[in-house]
Amino acid sequence: MWKRLAALAALAMAPCAGAQVTSSAVPLTLDAAIERVSRTHPDLRLLPLQQQAARARYDAAGLAPPLVFGVDLENALGSGDSRGIDALETTVSLAGVLERGGKLDARRAVAQANLDALAPQREIIRLDMMAEAARRYLAITVASGRQRIALDDIEQRRRAVDAARGRLTAGASPASTLMTAQAALAQAELDRDRALQEGRAARLSLAALWNAREVDFDVASGDPLQLPALQEFSQLADLLERTPELALIAGEQRVRQAQLQLASSQLRGDVSWQLGVRNERARRDSSLVGGFSVPLGNARRADPEIRAARSELEMSAVERQARALQLHATLAEAHGRYANARLEVTRMERDVLPQLRRAEKAAETAWRAGAISYLEWAQLQAMRIQARQRQLDAAVSAQSALIEIQRLTGQPLVANATQGTAP
Repeated sequence: MWKRLAALAALAMAPCAGAQVTSSAVPLTLDAAIERVSRTHPDLRLLPLQQQAARARYDAAGLAPPLVFGVDLENALGSGDSRGIDALETTVSLAGVLERGGKLDARRAVAQANLDALAPQREIIRLDMMAEAARRYLAITVASGRQRIALDDIEQRRRAVDAARGRLTAGASPASTLMTAQAALAQAELDRDRALQEGRAARLSLAALWNAREVDFDVASGDPLQLPALQEFSQLADLLERTPELALIAGEQRVRQAQLQLASSQLRGDVSWQLGVRNERARRDSSLVGGFSVPLGNARRADPEIRAARSELEMSAVERQARALQLHATLAEAHGRYANARLEVTRMERDVLPQLRRAEKAAETAWRAGAISYLEWAQLQAMRIQARQRQLDAAVSAQSALIEIQRLTGQPLVANATQGTAP
């Protein structure tokens, strides 16, 4: 499941046909990044050690109470008839505890339940790390998108600078128009440099997940605007029943059930027994000795632990209901956020940006002809870039929501191209 979810988390970030790597570093796919994290991140390396510790506790829980070998000396080094060792009495004994009430099986059940609870816990940690790696990988892709927008802005601002310089030379525009265009170009170049810096920081952030101090990779620049259709919300909600977070609560419920069984086993007291041989040196006689003891009042002492264990077991059902409601609400919010963001990305691409591109070109032609002011053209240039940035921000929101949905459900979510609700 780990690699399958990693591949799906790439979403529309997967390289498209014309994607180019922005540096000479080795391209890194999201699958490869996830693999590096799984090999090196401390949280994931702890899991096998925790399992070994739980296995050791299970082995210890299966051990019966030990036998005790004892030696008792009496009437030694006294006075009178007991001086020296003439009246020495020696007892060699073997003692043990006979457990009652199924305590051995109850201890094993608790240890086994704790061991089984590690599986969903391990899956939760893996899904969390996968989601974090996907988010940091997405940040790199978004920085590349911002860089492309800035480069587009630089290109159109340079056209404006060239046109303003030509009109100034011809005496058709004042020097302030050229300086305004040059300032707008400088701002676009600043946006480009900031996007480059964001990309470097995002690469360092991703590399930190596998404890790398330097970046030896680049990512293939995909298109975050390509947002696939999702399954219907009702289908996703059904997947929550198999989410590792609810499985973890179910595991805790089994642990508490076993703890209740262990507490109930204390109702019957253990029988302590002892058997040995006594030797009397003075009479040179030997005899068998033995005994047993049973504690009283076990029911009174065990009752508080039983009540506490029963209450904790009943809490598990309530905790599961509360967590299920929380997961359902989070899933609904993420699903709605994805649908809204996908709608915005699609409508911006279909309705808004084409109109702004045509308006900007018409404004350029009109300004060169002296029909409008430079500010009108510059305003349309700014509107087009702002619209592209808004579209990219919506795509980032959608991608983040999709990563969160996959983290919640732990299942492949992308529907076929003909499925899902189109915006």
